[in-house]
Amino acid sequence: MQEKGISDFLKHAYELGRVKDVTEAFDEFDTEEEIHKGDVDFFLKESKESYSYYEIGDIVFVKKYRYADERVGRNHLFVIIEQNNFAVPIENFGMIISSKIEKLIYKQNKFLKKDSVNNLKKDSIVKTDVIYIISNDQILFKIGKVDLDKIEYYKMCYLDN
Repeated sequence: MQEKGISDFLKHAYELGRVKDVTEAFDEFDTEEEIHKGDVDFFLKESKESYSYYEIGDIVFVKKYRYADERVGRNHLFVIIEQNNFAVPIENFGMIISSKIEKLIYKQNKFLKKDSVNNLKKDSIVKTDVIYIISNDQILFKIGKVDLDKIEYYKMCYLDN
């Protein structure tokens, strides 16, 4: 069980200055370029799980915002790599997942093969150069999971960037 508070990894990530608010991910990575095009229904046809608590390794569909008329704004997939259990509500720290596999040419992008555990619709990449802060209320649902060995690998890659 992780001890409450910020881990040494997160302290170091903050020192590197590469921890950003999740809204910045939507500004930088247009969901229209993704296989799901930001459409929630793309994943709703598959099994989805909604929780009030998420775990390290969970692949989650994150909303940017909700309009006053309840329409959902742009959405994206993230994998949770760390959590801060000290603050209430819980803060999740994630890396963005992209279906733009051709971007594997960049050192920071790591391959994530689709399978029955992660429930991705196509092979994808995890961008390991930035960590985004994601609150539970920004998560629409969980679609799958990445094993903890891969999470540790992504964190090592982050520190190498």
